Amino acid sequence: MALISSPFITSKNGLCVVDFHSSSSFVTDLRCKKTRSKKIVSVVSTQQNKRNPSSYGSAKIGLTTTEKILARASEKGMVNPGENVWANADVLMLNDLTCPAVSDIFKREFGNNAKVWDREKVVVIPDHYIFTNDKRAHRNVDIAREFCIQQDIKFFYDIQDRSNFRANPDYKGVCHIALAQEGHCRPGEILFGTDSHTTSAGAFGQFATGVGNTDAAFILGTGKILLKVPPTLRFVLDGEMPNYLLAKDLILNIIGEISMSGATYKAMEFVGTTIESLTMEERITLCNMVVEAGGKNGIIAADNTTYKYLEDKTCTPYEPVFSDEKARFLAQYRFDVSKLEPLVAKPHSPDKRALARECNNVKIDRVYIGSCTGGKTQDFMAAAKVFLAAGKRVKVPTFLAPATQKVWMDLYTLEVAGSGGKTCSEIFEEAGCDTPTSPSCAACMGGPRDTYGRLNEPQVCVSTTNRNFPGRMGHIEGQVYLASPYTAAASALTGFVTDPRNFLF
Repeated sequence: MALISSPFITSKNGLCVVDFHSSSSFVTDLRCKKTRSKKIVSVVSTQQNKRNPSSYGSAKIGLTTTEKILARASEKGMVNPGENVWANADVLMLNDLTCPAVSDIFKREFGNNAKVWDREKVVVIPDHYIFTNDKRAHRNVDIAREFCIQQDIKFFYDIQDRSNFRANPDYKGVCHIALAQEGHCRPGEILFGTDSHTTSAGAFGQFATGVGNTDAAFILGTGKILLKVPPTLRFVLDGEMPNYLLAKDLILNIIGEISMSGATYKAMEFVGTTIESLTMEERITLCNMVVEAGGKNGIIAADNTTYKYLEDKTCTPYEPVFSDEKARFLAQYRFDVSKLEPLVAKPHSPDKRALARECNNVKIDRVYIGSCTGGKTQDFMAAAKVFLAAGKRVKVPTFLAPATQKVWMDLYTLEVAGSGGKTCSEIFEEAGCDTPTSPSCAACMGGPRDTYGRLNEPQVCVSTTNRNFPGRMGHIEGQVYLASPYTAAASALTGFVTDPRNFLF
């Protein structure tokens, strides 16, 4: 099996000019089903942006989706890659690790009595170091709470009772999945977050990227930030998705193809028949890891899949945009997904791409299924599918960390197809997996020593997370193989890195 890409053509100015017709047609009557007190509160009607290529002198210049969003946010008729623009923010997300520093900088620069630019556009989500006895981690959440009360922040997803996360109705879990589930991700908008994997929200056809604490503090006070417009790389993925592949395999293949620096400060736009067939959760996985290739943002054009997902999530009107037919792309990569095989990224870099079947001699100590990348409902459904097909018990400890409260509930309530009515939790129990833990980032970023699933010894782990740098999941000598939920589950069953085709027929 060949890992496929195609060379790209560049014009004299270094830009690859490619003509693509958008296959998306926007539904003109989107009914908002996001309810309070079980009532439909509004109807959203939005139309596809049919904007013509922008004029610049005598030339007609097409814009990419990313360029259009930044042009609109900066109130310009057009923008060019490399141009610096003041972009207005639609949403700013902070988490428990960053809110204390961001709020401190904000008060220092704008004054102790200053108010944030818009209390309804700031979202604060505790998620990283939550279920731990570490008092400093608890203090981070306390500081965030104090700031949110002082500023009357509308969207603060608080947690106070750590002994039972379900006793905290406002608590959600991993910020990037919570943002999507709570309707903060909307096509055509700009979302900034103090976490590099904020790029996940690009799955909704919006510009989403991570910012540092100082930039976030500036946004808090002004509602805008100075951005350099990134050039866009286009990734065309066509072909029928084999039943043993997931979006994690696709993004590991792309990162392996272009390297961890291959998209440095560039937008990564995903198109093609394969992309159109992906669910929203799978699209989130794809955009989530563009930062592992150095990408400024990832983006997938909004379509009926997007609109359907948002029906019961938001009542805020939004206006999607799409790349022009004559948009300029720095480079284009093509992949025939039907010919790809299950992959892993070997320690200690996400671009150390390898075929799972070629690593079958790697003995492992544990498996971890969780995070914003691999802890969504569909990820656990995929793992359950492998366990169900195998009918065997795991041979190594298998840790399960649902991303959010909703995902945790899904594990106990949704039936797995072909299981005869069993839920994920029942299948995991029969397979000998660990009981699903409280929703949070857990061991994805290591955390305090008592963090669930943390590598406290120099062990080998197959993980559905997004990074495998030394010490990322805890012990500096730990070895992490990044993989899809299919491959992670298959590896748990054998105790070695395993191609899921051994169990999926």
